Amino acid sequence: MEISKDHLELLSKNFKNKNEVITEIINLEAILSLPKGTEHFISDIHGEYEAFDHILRNGSGVIKEKLKQIFGKELDPKQINLIATVIYYPEEKLKLLKKDFSAEEYIIFQKELILRLLKVLQVAARKYTRSKVRKTLPKDFSYIIEELIYKMEFNADKKEYYSRIIDSLFELECSEKFIAGISYSIQKFVVNHLHIVGDIYDRGPYPDRIMERLMNYHSVDIQWGNHDMLWIGACCGDLLCISNVLRICARYDNLDIVEDRYGIPLRGLMNFSEFYYGKDDCKEFLPKLADKEKYSEREIMQIARMQKAMAIIQFKLEKKFIEKYPEFNLSRRLLLDKIDYEHKTVKVGEKIYKLTSLYLPTVDKNDPYKLTKEEEVLVKKLRESFSTSEKLRRHIEFMINNGAMYKCYNDNLLIHGCMPVDEEGNPKGITYEGKTYYSKEMLDFFDKKVREIFFSNKKDGHGIFLYLWQGENSPLFGKKDMTTFERYFIADKESHVEEKNPYYKLREKEEYAKRLLKEFGLTGEGHIINGHTPIKSKNGEDAIKANGKTIVIDGGMSKPYNKTTGHGGYTLTYNSIGLQIMKHDIFSNKENAIKLETDIVSTKRVVDQNLKRKMIRDTDTGKEIIKQIEILKVLLSKYRSGEINEKAD
Repeated sequence: MEISKDHLELLSKNFKNKNEVITEIINLEAILSLPKGTEHFISDIHGEYEAFDHILRNGSGVIKEKLKQIFGKELDPKQINLIATVIYYPEEKLKLLKKDFSAEEYIIFQKELILRLLKVLQVAARKYTRSKVRKTLPKDFSYIIEELIYKMEFNADKKEYYSRIIDSLFELECSEKFIAGISYSIQKFVVNHLHIVGDIYDRGPYPDRIMERLMNYHSVDIQWGNHDMLWIGACCGDLLCISNVLRICARYDNLDIVEDRYGIPLRGLMNFSEFYYGKDDCKEFLPKLADKEKYSEREIMQIARMQKAMAIIQFKLEKKFIEKYPEFNLSRRLLLDKIDYEHKTVKVGEKIYKLTSLYLPTVDKNDPYKLTKEEEVLVKKLRESFSTSEKLRRHIEFMINNGAMYKCYNDNLLIHGCMPVDEEGNPKGITYEGKTYYSKEMLDFFDKKVREIFFSNKKDGHGIFLYLWQGENSPLFGKKDMTTFERYFIADKESHVEEKNPYYKLREKEEYAKRLLKEFGLTGEGHIINGHTPIKSKNGEDAIKANGKTIVIDGGMSKPYNKTTGHGGYTLTYNSIGLQIMKHDIFSNKENAIKLETDIVSTKRVVDQNLKRKMIRDTDTGKEIIKQIEILKVLLSKYRSGEINEKAD
């Protein structure tokens, strides 16, 4: 291997002599022989924090499986459920359990629980080096836990020593903290790495809490979804994204995300919408409420009017970008100038449809796309508020730094939406500033532009966010048109249809899936993992397609989709044995999970099983380690030949 002397001199500052190099090579070679860690795939969370958090805590059912393997012969299901709940929610569950015991009984219970949790931790930590285990354990107890999990079952002579350690935890009143530390360590060891395959934002109430959870997660990457792209654009100050974000938040009764949690004031929008739409029934814009009894009629109408105000502003703003980028082929989305006020109709394509409402007080018939002075003032203030929200900036910067348009990882292709193609599977492209991009090159182009816009602090996305949100060949959208106007103003559902890209049929075919994997430099032996389109299993749709080569894991974690899909979402796990898909029942709530020990019931199916157990050597991480070993061997040879001098400790 050819490595420059400058590179080796820099490396020698970390490995100062032959012994240090040899020690590191031995360490890395040993790591290669460990089993592959478990990857966890989750998609389309859409703000549903509690369900998402629970699935993270239970590892998509992996923790319960471990408990059954370890204790299946000695404990009944009720006892296993209790231990599982403690692992998921240690502080909350112990607080409830404490009430059911006398002080002495509670100590006995905890001691028995600690021994069982240590046994689980022993099993969960087997895939990791001792160094990594030490780093993962809670700092306050890392030495104690390490002593217990590595030595207690092998050294009977030290039984009194280990018993004394556990007794000291109770004497010092830190047993509950110790149990919590072990429980969270088990959660971390059970899942080595987390993949979020798009759409953290919109529909559900707590995307901000999901982002905070991810920012504190031990290892994660994100593939951007179309809804995430709106929030990235809104953070950049893109007015089209801001109008879409506010419209969707109003539609799903989530404006408190914007105002209360991201600190973006909406008083101006509320006053504007009340003034202009106060006399309108806004029946097409009534929000989707989970519990109507929580709201007065006045509050419901307030939300509806805000939604309508932002929808009209959005339709107006679209014209500027659609005309600036004719290559986007979005001109058919401009419908405000196609309205016939006399006959109360609108022309969409070659068809004319009756409108449900013509109450458009801010639309000038002679210049329908011109913002009123009040609208200009409003959007200017909103732009300033979105682009200066520190919390939003922090969340989106994490999403940019840990995310991408797609990811190739361990021979799998992770992409939220689709790869735009024609009926024969030939790539369809996008032209931007005179150059056309296709397939992988298109995704790389979008990835680069999104980062460039975000870090340059530009106040709009130069049409990029608009296209990714609703462009015909957008890999995050995957449809010919987004029929937002039609769904609001036309009753005829024929106009609501959004024609899907042929990709969604082709991904059912094994030959096409293998071909696409190879386009991304993969072997074709892996899988395409998509989100974006909810799997309607109650209608017979299968999440596993193309003989297992394509897997779609948007199963409807979002509550608005539960009725359509009939379940609470899909997740994937990929360990050294193979790839498994989990279909989850609908999550009730955290309170029931803790109090009644009601876990999410998950149905597991094996998608792909390795004939030979996959080791770290066989993974992308392993390839990087092998490169490191080769470089270290070159450094070792230079030390031995005297070309590079060893350094004193």
